[in-house]
Amino acid sequence: MTYVERVLDDLKKRNPGEKEFHQAATEILLTLEPVINAHPEYEKAALLERFTEPERTVLFRVPWVDDNGVVRVNKGYRVQFNSAIGPYKGGLRFHPSVNLSVIKFLGLEQILKNSLTGLPIGGGKGGSDFDPKGKSDREIMAFCQSFMTELYRHIGADTDVPAGDIGVGAREVGYLFGQYKRIRNEHVGVLTGRGLSYGGSLMRKEATGYGLIYMTAEAMKQRGDSFKGKTTIVSGSGNVAIYACEKAQQLGAKVVAMYDSNGYIYDPNGIQIDVIKQIKEVERARIKEYANRVAGATYTEGCKGIWTIPCDVALPCATQNEIDEESAKALIANGVQYVGEGANMPSTLEAISAFQKANVVFLPAKAANAGGVATSALEMAQSSGRLYWSSEEVDAKLKTIMINIYYNIDAAAKKYGYEGNYVMGANIAGFEKVAEAMMAHGIV
Repeated sequence: MTYVERVLDDLKKRNPGEKEFHQAATEILLTLEPVINAHPEYEKAALLERFTEPERTVLFRVPWVDDNGVVRVNKGYRVQFNSAIGPYKGGLRFHPSVNLSVIKFLGLEQILKNSLTGLPIGGGKGGSDFDPKGKSDREIMAFCQSFMTELYRHIGADTDVPAGDIGVGAREVGYLFGQYKRIRNEHVGVLTGRGLSYGGSLMRKEATGYGLIYMTAEAMKQRGDSFKGKTTIVSGSGNVAIYACEKAQQLGAKVVAMYDSNGYIYDPNGIQIDVIKQIKEVERARIKEYANRVAGATYTEGCKGIWTIPCDVALPCATQNEIDEESAKALIANGVQYVGEGANMPSTLEAISAFQKANVVFLPAKAANAGGVATSALEMAQSSGRLYWSSEEVDAKLKTIMINIYYNIDAAAKKYGYEGNYVMGANIAGFEKVAEAMMAHGIV
């Protein structure tokens, strides 16, 4: 049994039932074998054991009172995974599916994603099984204030800087920051994704979606190709999906389908992004409303069928494991050429294997959706310097970062003999930097 296999086996035994964490660790560690084989000193230093074990895990209860005066209790999490290259950085997710396994998988991926940006930020993740859907603003404020009343003890501008994720948008970040400021009596950049009036950065909302398109466009460019005329599917309907759709359309793509958790819309004439923004950002309504407002568009209950729509480009931007092997094979049969992951781990291991065997250009999440955390780090820099950059400045920096990530993962894949395998390239390029820093710090 190799060193990597032993670490994986031990990880699964010590963390039983954490299937999402096991999946992420398996995908990452198996691709690192060439690096581990080239550095026998890593095994002696138990580097992988330390890399896959969080530096700190905080679990806490979150009591709050709903509008009917009923006391509710949710679980809160913050996993501070690795600070070798900088303070912990990673989002907070509020969703009923959140558990320790999900937070750990996200945190492990975040280490490499943050490393790939080239910015000095470590990996962390947090959240709660609280569901913001259907809650009043007062209920969400009550929950966020209770959540931060515990979390504030564990975060700081140079220690751990959370951001938003699924279920945590501008409203939630505002309530969280307000409570932090109230308790600590200081106005510092301890959360990113803040409103522009209190230290936020322009382009943060657009960053993950735009970044995904910048990287995918660069991969196309290196193949003498572009988004122009490409039929494209974007799953999801949150910030990542909306702004991936917007930027892809700006580059000439024809986005024909999107979905939310209830079902998907198909518009053969191309999605009207202004209508989507009105429904999802202004009205906070369900995506099926689109079919009622746009002639020729249809709505289908359930989400999986979206992957049976023929397309050139698939951009999964919703949640983990939304593309399984069956869906991947349907996309391949219908001629998909590029898959760029906007969500975290949206493709199963079997789906990834199918794409790679079919020579589909597959851009993994930890590289392709790094634009969000990259812009969060740019917000941190602006906060530290009391600066305010224009949209054009932030967008230019974001585009440069995403293009650099593409070339770094491409080079890493080639270096170890896996040209075109961007899963290998992303994991290796992200890991090498973190491993060097961990070795420099000694056994800590």
